[in-house]
This record gives sequence, structure tokens and C-alpha cells, in this order.
Amino acid sequence: MLSITVFAALLACASSCGVPTFLPNLSARVVGGENARPHSWPWQISLQYLKDNTWRHTCGGTLIASSYVLTAAHCISDTHTYRVALGKNNLAVDDEEGSVYMDVDTIFVHEKWNSFLVQNDIALIKLAKPVKLSDTIQLACLPEEHSVMPHDYPCYVTGWGRLWTNGPIADELQQGLQPVVDHATCSQADWWGTMVLDTMVCAGGDGVTSACNGDSGGPLNCQAENNSWEVRGIVSFGSGLGCNTHKKPAVYTRVSAYIDWIKEKMQL
Repeated sequence: MLSITVFAALLACASSCGVPTFLPNLSARVVGGENARPHSWPWQISLQYLKDNTWRHTCGGTLIASSYVLTAAHCISDTHTYRVALGKNNLAVDDEEGSVYMDVDTIFVHEKWNSFLVQNDIALIKLAKPVKLSDTIQLACLPEEHSVMPHDYPCYVTGWGRLWTNGPIADELQQGLQPVVDHATCSQADWWGTMVLDTMVCAGGDGVTSACNGDSGGPLNCQAENNSWEVRGIVSFGSGLGCNTHKKPAVYTRVSAYIDWIKEKMQL
């Protein structure tokens, strides 16, 4: 009975996911330094680690339930102590209105995470206690299992990563249009070739906008037919040549390929 109750509660949360109180301005870019409208991506989190008594941003992530955050496996280190910052817009403002900092209970890194091949780059963070949802802290929707988006589907990457290749980390949350690149294109020899698996999704690669260092673990946000926003990808890797390299789109872990794994870790 308990498991049924938990499942029903999570479904109730999911039914109100992906609809921000403050609608995003969909004209901005990530690389190029354009700011997102404050709190228009209220499921975006900052994963932070403690060093020299200071909390430092390391990766992004996505709130998918009141106690669970999706991020990338490569963001996690056994040697670090982490916290999750929610409801943030400006990371330089510690006591920003509408934001909270949550301790971490457990981190689940995918059992088949391969750092050499960058495969199964997904992790799930369980917060020490459920976060209270608000105008500035909301849930992203999960996509339908195994679903794949068509070529050129408009999605948006968000994060506090570098504003340009080797540039500074952003203080304010950035966003950027990232059209989906289908697997047939992205796996061509002059694109990413065999490095891209069907458990990944590519987006961008136009040489103009892209995710960059510090965006890792954050969401590829794609709007569904009902206008709710789904986390379709987790920022995984990009080109070593720079953050906006032609024919080298950002590569994301395809969330729809891991729905069973997510549910298992959430004990549904």
C-alpha cells in the first residue's frame, strides 16, 4: 500500500510539472552571454561542492520530483561534499529571494557509467528532505519512455556555464536555442561518428550557440504539445575545440532512454 501511495503522490506532482509561473523569453542564447528571464526555468538547479569552506558551482541539474534531481554522472566525485541550490537565478547572490539550499541524502550514479566512452552519463540525487515547491522552484516533466524528437525540433539548454570558450562562468542563468540534430546526422563521420549512441541526443552544432563548461548535468528543455516543458536531455559532452563548433553539437544523455532506471532509483 505504501508504494502505491508514493507512486500516486509522484504522479500528482508530475501532472503539474513543466509550467513555469514566469514564462521564458525564448530569444536568448547561451554562448554569447544572454540572460534567461529570472525563474523562468524553475526546475534548474546548481550542484555545488565544498572547497576551502566555500560552496562552488560545478554542474547543473533538473528537479523532477520534490526529493529528486537529475544530473550527469561525470559531475559526481566520491571525494566531494555536495549541496543543491534551487530557485536560483544569480549565483553571486547567496540569499537570493525564492532560493533554498538543500543537503544531499544519496547520489545514484548509473551502474554502467563509462567515463572513457562517456556512456550512461546520468545520475540521480536524492535530497535530504523534500523541497517545498513555489513560483521559483518547480518540477520539469519527464518525457515518454523511448520517445525521440525529430530533426530540428527547437529545444533550449540552460545553465551557468562559461559565456564563451575559456571565458568566465556566468553569474546569472543563461539559456540558448538548441535545435535537435537527429541520430542519422549526428553519427555521420564528419559530425560525431560512432561516439554518439542512440541513448544520446545531439542539439546545436550550428557554430553559433551551444552549451559550455559548467552547463554539464543541466537540462535540454523541450516543449511538449500540451505546452509543458520536458527534460529531454542531460548535458554530457561537447567538442574539445570549443563550445560552439560547427558540426560538433552538444551531446546529451537522452532521458527517455532511462525512464526505467529513474523509476527504479525513485523506488516506484
